Amino acid sequence: MRKKALTLTVVANMTSNYSEGLGNIASVQKVFKNRKVYTIRSRESLKNALMVQAGMYDDLQTEVDGATQKLVTEELNAATCRALEGGYMSTKGTTYVRKSSVYLTDAISCESFVNETRFHNNLYLAGNFAEANGMNIQNDANKVGLMPYQYEYDKSLKTYSLTIDLEMVGKDENFKTEADKEEKAARVKAILDAVETLSLVVKGNLDNAEPIFVVGGISDRKTHYFENVVHVEEDKLELSQDLIDKVAIGYHCGLLRGKMLANEQEIEQKLEPMTIPAFFKTMKDEVDIYYEV
Repeated sequence: MRKKALTLTVVANMTSNYSEGLGNIASVQKVFKNRKVYTIRSRESLKNALMVQAGMYDDLQTEVDGATQKLVTEELNAATCRALEGGYMSTKGTTYVRKSSVYLTDAISCESFVNETRFHNNLYLAGNFAEANGMNIQNDANKVGLMPYQYEYDKSLKTYSLTIDLEMVGKDENFKTEADKEEKAARVKAILDAVETLSLVVKGNLDNAEPIFVVGGISDRKTHYFENVVHVEEDKLELSQDLIDKVAIGYHCGLLRGKMLANEQEIEQKLEPMTIPAFFKTMKDEVDIYYEV
């Protein structure tokens, strides 16, 4: 059976993204499952971060036609524009819809949420304004813009899955056009590079979201193949027989040896993981083989 998708499941130490704020209080996004609350980085936030870091949005053009949307024309389509690889809906004139070839799950925390609230203020800026305008920061707090604020903070091990439909990459059926095989391979490898070195900026702070553990490969199934067998409990990767068996049928895994997972030695014994750079090099080599470049 011809293989037609690349699938990865990643464990990374990353922050959550933020939902709607209430006044000067910002809360992280959460999901309820197994009768507990878990923090998440939503699939939309994660996909946007990966596409931006991969350079896939470097050629993005947008238009406002009732709604703000990606610009799509006969000349500017998924075959000629990398930014459209993530899917589009164009409602200007004839409506065109092209699904994404890149699918992600939410990055869900491995442990239930424990609220850690951080308190801040803009005292220095308010004091600077007060001094420049001959005001007293205590007596004129409103006039100088003194404002305390707070937000929930979460940085924890999270698990997410990524699957790329290799048959769909670079194709646009709406315009009956297709990128060459070198361009298809380059797009997939750019996304792999972004996963390997993912970096996020959250609340002005730089967040290293590189993989701690990753498993996957080229598959004949267009699904998140390892989503249901990669679990972390109390900083230990659960080495179930299902995970071991799935890896053994032609997939690979990589481990960052930095004591982020408490059972590194057991992982090495049972899964024989590569280093993270070696894993992603193997993935990119397999992509080149798939596209025959």
